[in-house]
Amino acid sequence: MDFILAILMAVGLSAACGFRVFVPMFVLSIAANGNHLQLGESFQWIGSDLAMVVFGLATALEIGAYYLPWLDNMLDSVATPAAVVAGSIAAASCVTGESELIGWVGAAIAGGSIAGGVQLTTVATRMTSLATTGGAGNPVVSTIEATASTVVSVLAIVLPLIIILFVLGFGYLVYRIVNRRRARKQASLATQPPTLPADPPAAI
Repeated sequence: MDFILAILMAVGLSAACGFRVFVPMFVLSIAANGNHLQLGESFQWIGSDLAMVVFGLATALEIGAYYLPWLDNMLDSVATPAAVVAGSIAAASCVTGESELIGWVGAAIAGGSIAGGVQLTTVATRMTSLATTGGAGNPVVSTIEATASTVVSVLAIVLPLIIILFVLGFGYLVYRIVNRRRARKQASLATQPPTLPADPPAAI
């Protein structure tokens, strides 16, 4: 049961890294520093005072930067690979008592993939906001992402079982978005006038 809870915690923190890179690491550091969470032996540094301060400052800078016009879209090019790395580290740190090699392989495949998938979804959402509102709606998107990252990070540590509901809900949301875009594309193609064949060259 403890191993299952650790896996759910890893999934939740990885997903949270997709919304914001440093928020989950900061929450993880606070929990480990307060002895509310036991990390793997190779990841004890995450709970140190220094790490907690660094993650806290990085979190504040990251959240603030996403409220600056156009900078948020520029950050996405850096945030996507960073989210994969952070998701892998967060996932690997939660699995204790296992082989480090197995833990890292699992973290790279599962944690990194989950974080990267969520990050790509947020990038698409922000690009849609930029295209439809000229960037005016991006602060709202940033607020939702920061809130989601914080809530999911805390729930992953306090109530890891609820992460199952989050995964199912997020998967359903992605499914709806993909289907809606596909329907719009098909509708757009259906409304386009047919292309008339070119007139044959006149006989000489």
